[in-house]
Amino acid sequence: MVNAPAAVSPVISAWTAVSPLGLRAADFSCGMQFGRGTGKPLDPEEWSVPFREACLVPDFHIREILGRKNTRSMDRVTGLAVTAIRHLLSGERGSKSGDGAERLPGVGEHTGLALGTSTGSAQSIMDFTRDSLVSAKPFFVDPARFPNTVMNCAAGQSAIWHGLKGPNTTIAGGRAAGLLTLRYAMRLQRAGRARTVLCGAVEEFTSARAWLEWHTRADDDTTAVLGEGAAVWLLETADEAREHGRGGLAEVAGVEFGFATDPAAARTVLADTVTRLLDRTGTAPGEVRALADSQAPGAEGEAERAALADVLGGHRPLRLATADAIGDTCAASAAFQIVAILALAGRGELAPGSPALVTTVDRDGVVGAALLRTR
Repeated sequence: MVNAPAAVSPVISAWTAVSPLGLRAADFSCGMQFGRGTGKPLDPEEWSVPFREACLVPDFHIREILGRKNTRSMDRVTGLAVTAIRHLLSGERGSKSGDGAERLPGVGEHTGLALGTSTGSAQSIMDFTRDSLVSAKPFFVDPARFPNTVMNCAAGQSAIWHGLKGPNTTIAGGRAAGLLTLRYAMRLQRAGRARTVLCGAVEEFTSARAWLEWHTRADDDTTAVLGEGAAVWLLETADEAREHGRGGLAEVAGVEFGFATDPAAARTVLADTVTRLLDRTGTAPGEVRALADSQAPGAEGEAERAALADVLGGHRPLRLATADAIGDTCAASAAFQIVAILALAGRGELAPGSPALVTTVDRDGVVGAALLRTR
């Protein structure tokens, strides 16, 4: 166990994103700044899916990016996670330190990792299951692909690739996964399990995911364009950040959750959750300077917008519409909302101490909100 003080001040001091806007944090920041959309028509010869367009990470070829060694059986969701964490650990833009070191100082083998997902890779699960049914014998399957069927494959492989021996956790939380991993990372710190934690979420676009979305969506949200990508950030105490020359981009003032039994109840539950968060952090609704809502499709999104209107009243903070730029990234959506706030802070478009609100509503009932204060 890492010895740590009971009370810590968690700050996010570095981040990155592999998204439809590009492979680097700078691509995401620039794309969000200028409101660039990424939806493109899908080639029916390549994609057997019920959607005509999607937001895909450009030029994402695992072997070209990560090399041929140990990537033969790597699936897309794992490749996205490993790539994003590699970029973050290399000290790319997204950290105020800007030292360009091969590895961020202070991020050693005892660093923890908390990664959000929905089911891991639905494509890997379905492909492996199909092989077990149609092969000459049920055991005529590729054993190297079996690890891909496990939900924590992306987090486990990321730790192996990057030599991370601290706590390693996968959180399946749907659209709320990014906020759930943030909360979990804070608990790791407070319990003294890890001083620094890499946390975020990942989502892939595959035929399996597209068909699952098609069959589970309500009739009124079939137009939402699917996206993919991975967003991760470094969470550490303020003292730890200063020790390694990082001023931090934002302090995590608080995270709150609730549960709605149905979409009709989501409005009230989210409004209560946001109100509780603002009260506990000593923030008036009119003080919120930026808002990144989940833009959930269908009834959940309508409930989210209504709840925010109830809480904020006539106040209209700067709104960051990540889904408009990179599509519906489902499990990674809240993580991208968080890094959108960090990108804004990194560009100096929010004054130090500005409160920024992140909200989410998942169709399985989880609602959540986080308040960040820029530094």
